[in-house]
Amino acid sequence: MFLLSKIFWLVAQPLSLAFFATLAGLVTTAAGLRRTGAAFGLFGALVLFISLFTTTGSYFLQMLEDRFPRSAEPPVALSCIIVLGGAFENEVMANRGGIEFNQAADRFIETAMLAKRYPKARILVSGGDGSFSGAYDGDAKASDAFFAAFGIGPDRLIREEQSRTTFENARNTEELLTTNGLSNCALVTSAFHMPRSVGLFRKLGLKVMPWPTDYRTSGMVTPGFDFTQPSLNAQLTTTAMREWIGLAAYYYAGRTDSLLPGVSPPNASPR
Repeated sequence: MFLLSKIFWLVAQPLSLAFFATLAGLVTTAAGLRRTGAAFGLFGALVLFISLFTTTGSYFLQMLEDRFPRSAEPPVALSCIIVLGGAFENEVMANRGGIEFNQAADRFIETAMLAKRYPKARILVSGGDGSFSGAYDGDAKASDAFFAAFGIGPDRLIREEQSRTTFENARNTEELLTTNGLSNCALVTSAFHMPRSVGLFRKLGLKVMPWPTDYRTSGMVTPGFDFTQPSLNAQLTTTAMREWIGLAAYYYAGRTDSLLPGVSPPNASPR
């Protein structure tokens, strides 16, 4: 399933769609199907235009980021802080050493700040190697040096090193929480990723306090054109599309109870 999802996303992301539509247009035109070729070409151009020159990606990403506002009042106490991986450049670290982050670095920076605020809380890092090759350390292992630099000892860390997807994050984390007798946990991940993550945790009966970070939008985005930052627009569209497809896939697979989880959960019996 992991491999299939990786292959699907290679084809389904916006720039890939535009490429394959253009390629199909050239092939069908060469085969004498000019109208079909023109339709494929128009579709590819439309995907490119929406991705590069509109705020569509930002707008749909913002919808996800707004589902779980961060609590204005931090909790009095926490027994654990769950942080989902996906923030380290593991291939770069394997070849160059040091600590290297991608855009999701806020997940671990925020976790370190929470760890300082709640010195008795355990830190559960959930993240294995999500690459095709499986040849690199996952975030759970890569984070050791980062937390050590902040004076956070290994005795506070719980590493979940097997997960490659958000579903596996939730499932494997549930087992570790049960084994270690932990509850009253904060869940730290990117704001746009929080709806899918919370939906999975709720389905497993786990009640967590969402602690969103790594916001990619200003919160003030409206639908429209934007010709000032095409590369960033394409990136945001890709991220939004991946997350919405993930939400739909998990919902229709029965792994979440809601297509778009929010602050008010469906009736459940959390623990």
